[in-house]
Amino acid sequence: MLVVTGATGNVGRALVGALVAAGEPVTATARSISDADVPDGVRQRRADLTDPESLRPVFADAEALFLQNGGAAAHLLNPQDILDVAKNSGIERVVLLSSQGVVTRSESDSHGGTGRVIEDSVRQSGLDWTILRPGGFDSNAYAWAESVRTRRTVAAPFGDVGLPTVDPADIADVAAAALRGNGHTGRIYELTGPALTTPRQRAEAIGDALGEPIRFIEQTRDEARAEMLAFMPEPVVETTLTILGVPTPAEQRISPDIEHVLGRAPRTFADWARRNIAAFR
Repeated sequence: MLVVTGATGNVGRALVGALVAAGEPVTATARSISDADVPDGVRQRRADLTDPESLRPVFADAEALFLQNGGAAAHLLNPQDILDVAKNSGIERVVLLSSQGVVTRSESDSHGGTGRVIEDSVRQSGLDWTILRPGGFDSNAYAWAESVRTRRTVAAPFGDVGLPTVDPADIADVAAAALRGNGHTGRIYELTGPALTTPRQRAEAIGDALGEPIRFIEQTRDEARAEMLAFMPEPVVETTLTILGVPTPAEQRISPDIEHVLGRAPRTFADWARRNIAAFR
């Protein structure tokens, strides 16, 4: 049995699908989950990563765990307690969804500091481990869905700054390989897309997938900051805007790891847009 935490998220949902397609038995868990969220035959269980004891029945009979890093709630996790419950339940392998920010923004508690604590706990857990460090997700473009649907516009800052955003389905495929196969223990994979793309180019790709032009509106940093503060803590907003506007060379580096693990190139943002265009119609 393989356990997928964060199973209703962009990576977790794709991972559950990939494991089921490979014929693996899966338990999908999230804070809020129902049978409608998972493929037929997948066991779903509600549990909260901030409450490790709630995970004990979820981990029963499992041999491997995909551990989502908690996202915006990462600072609320006690990773050592989660991993102790996993180990005591008989789990032998953990694949951690971490973040590139652990190394590129190590000075930032909101990006690097919290993630580093979780990574250290995984490495010291006594379990076989693999760590995945993606950069920005292609699916962050869902933030534009409402404006594209209603006005055929995209508003974003730093319109011509490129980053190698990654398709969550590729992250899921690497996670599936690490959960199912050998040769991944003790490995850290940096996961990016195949090329730098700018917000302006990503808006154009969505328009191409729609078959209609999308008007790009470049925001100032202050305009973007005001929007983001409505749903993100201020330290996270400030670091995110710095990454988007003044990325480091490491944040713009295109990693070979997806191709190394999967034997194929990463999917492009245009691929992601075509597969998910229903959200923008």
